[in-house]
Amino acid sequence: MSRLRIPLLLLPLFAVLALTGCADREPEGETASSAQGQFPVELHPEGGKAVTIEQRPERIVSLSPSTTETLFAVGAGDQVVAVDSFSNYPEDAPTTSLSGINADPQAIASHNPDLVIVESDLDDKLGDALAKTGTQTLVLSAPSTLEQAYEQFRLVGKATGHADEGADLATRTKEEIDKLAADAPETSGSLTYYHELDPTFYSVTSATFIGQIYDLFGLTNIADQDDPNALGGYPQLSAAHVVQSNPDLIFLADTNCCGQNADTVAARPGWDTITAVKENRVHAMDDDIASRWSPRIVDLVRTVSDAVAAAGR
Repeated sequence: MSRLRIPLLLLPLFAVLALTGCADREPEGETASSAQGQFPVELHPEGGKAVTIEQRPERIVSLSPSTTETLFAVGAGDQVVAVDSFSNYPEDAPTTSLSGINADPQAIASHNPDLVIVESDLDDKLGDALAKTGTQTLVLSAPSTLEQAYEQFRLVGKATGHADEGADLATRTKEEIDKLAADAPETSGSLTYYHELDPTFYSVTSATFIGQIYDLFGLTNIADQDDPNALGGYPQLSAAHVVQSNPDLIFLADTNCCGQNADTVAARPGWDTITAVKENRVHAMDDDIASRWSPRIVDLVRTVSDAVAAAGR
């Protein structure tokens, strides 16, 4: 499940803190790094504390599903000894019962890590606790832009001794996404869309990295309303607002968690009048791919590209 979507009950909290073709892309094969990296390396993650890693980490714990995917994609998979319960990709990730939401220092320390990567660490409580065991903590927060997501690929590479692979991953991902956007066909008029995180109508605005993907295709977000930055970019809409906005496209990021699909959407009171429903433009997506800032973000972009192309026919 995705970190951005899974905590339905925590979405309001997340919103404050954020102040997170669906083809199965296999992660890049692990290749020997051209070098073991140059250490010490000083890292300056966006929204997190600067960290200096003295030597190549050999026992990494990841409490971020997005970062877990990136670790394996840059070739650091064999350095990962444990990941959180929501890190379900790739298949050989060492998934445990560890929580990234309520991180337990003792449970984490039991894996004897030398580096722990998390999405948030309020008041440095986790980092301070783990520091007593000699473990460093690296905070990689949810990005606000695609460029910040690419930068995290580079940063994960540097942190693990795979700097070249991280830089290459960032370059390739950006090139693939840019090409998908450039190749998208022109549509007649501006299309509007609604991106659904859960059946209680939490959504994303254009101020999020997900919203930026839709911007690449010139789509207009009905969740932006008067202020895309409100509520951290993750507002809860009303059903009436969605119906009245009459989006041309609907994207569902709550198919796995909540069983939503084109039929369940059409069955909602009044939703059968929405253009997206009437024109069969309700697109069910893989929840995880639709929410994570991992290398599989390309698949989300491809889904949007295909939807726009189909709507323009």
